[in-house]
Amino acid sequence: MVRIGTACATLALVGATVGVAAAPAGAAPGAAQAAARATACPTGWGSLPKTDTSGTLAPVRDIRTGRHACFDRMVIDLPGAGGDVGYSVRYVDRLHQDGSGRHIPVAGGAVLEVRVAAPAYDPETGAATYPGRVARPLPGVDLTGYRTFRDTRFAGSFEGETQIGLGVRARLPFRVVQLDGRVIVDVAHSWTATR
Repeated sequence: MVRIGTACATLALVGATVGVAAAPAGAAPGAAQAAARATACPTGWGSLPKTDTSGTLAPVRDIRTGRHACFDRMVIDLPGAGGDVGYSVRYVDRLHQDGSGRHIPVAGGAVLEVRVAAPAYDPETGAATYPGRVARPLPGVDLTGYRTFRDTRFAGSFEGETQIGLGVRARLPFRVVQLDGRVIVDVAHSWTATR
């Protein structure tokens, strides 16, 4: 009898230990699925040109970039412009400056031409509102560690439009978003739905 009681106690102890050890293993697939959802990236942006024909006299004040889990981002700041600023963003074989037609080299596997329908100068005085210099990298932008962005070049501001060259790793999907006083260009890290 003592042996049966000891055996039952041992089995109960082993069963409890296995049950506790199995609980985290059972939870792992749910955690893995949650992690996969958290890193799922948007799809469907495409790589065709994106445009909006609006315009503004509010000038460009800053251009900055940022890194995100699924894409690299460029933000063009136009304080006071509201939420409807015109733009044209498209892949080009080579970046040519408006007005002069001058070729501006941009490093990377593909080049996005970003045009914003806003000047980079004060329309009343002609004074520059953005410190970019033609054919030079964007001031204050450091692309070290970016997965998609490779180069930036200021192409100038001509007849109320500001032109920027954005060198990217390859022809990848992108989107353009307008927010109050900002035009945002996001370029995906890949064509797939994961990062």
